[in-house]
Amino acid sequence: MEKIQGLLVAPFTPFHKNGEVNYEPIARYAAMLHKNGLKGVFINGSSGEGYMLSDEERMRLAEKWVEVAPKDFKIIVHVGSTCVRSSRQLAEHAAKIGAWGIGAMASPFPKVGRVEELVKYCEEIAAGAPSLPFYYYHIPVFNGAYLSMVEFLEAVDGRIPNFAGIKYTYESLYEYNQCKLYKGGKYDLLHGQDETLLAGLAACDVQGGISGTANYCGNVLVGVIEAFRAGNLDKARELQNYNQEVINVICRYRGNIVGGKRIMKLMGLDLGENRTPFRNMTAEEEAQMKKELEAINFFAKGNTF
Repeated sequence: MEKIQGLLVAPFTPFHKNGEVNYEPIARYAAMLHKNGLKGVFINGSSGEGYMLSDEERMRLAEKWVEVAPKDFKIIVHVGSTCVRSSRQLAEHAAKIGAWGIGAMASPFPKVGRVEELVKYCEEIAAGAPSLPFYYYHIPVFNGAYLSMVEFLEAVDGRIPNFAGIKYTYESLYEYNQCKLYKGGKYDLLHGQDETLLAGLAACDVQGGISGTANYCGNVLVGVIEAFRAGNLDKARELQNYNQEVINVICRYRGNIVGGKRIMKLMGLDLGENRTPFRNMTAEEEAQMKKELEAINFFAKGNTF
């Protein structure tokens, strides 16, 4: 299967003030991401509040992203759900509308406690779109699925025909690299932790990734990759450290899903608030975050329209 080169983005889901999904900004959103060097999107995942969306909303969002995507812009649809039948239907829909691929994280309920349980879950979902590459989204901090990914690859190998690899959003670069080396690099290991991108490039020869902060720092993270590939390690470090400065700011405002989404508004693309149970930022918090971003010259360095 094709292995992804470069960075994809995990986009936010836009909402109207009444809480309904707002599909109107997506075309502008996609164009902005493409302009800043991103290669595609992984929609309806954690950044997109996918578990707070109905199946119908998730399907309409997928349709809209596929409709407006720039040429060669990859659309991977997160189809994970607490109901595996819903996941399979979402996978079938993604194939029908022409998405590039699908993915799923482990369900947050019930918690997956064994590798075999996870393999079975992925197997049933992937079968809904056998023509599309399927990625397992490893983000155990969200669902408690702290399982060995090497053992997972050993168990899934040869069992799921369209299994493409793992979106790896966890702190262990050692395990990431062991997965990447499995059977001579058989599977696609997408780097998912923005704050360690440069370390992953140097230690693990990262080729592709899916990023949350690339929504507003995509040009910076693309710059990390380009500087590293050009042998300019000082520039790569400078850009990686800057991305960490931005991450330090959003961590004071409930992280990427809440703080990061509000940054989009400050940049000129209002995607609305977050759905319950997320605690939205107050106007006072927004004003303070803006000051902190101005202090690190974010509005001159972040993504541009």
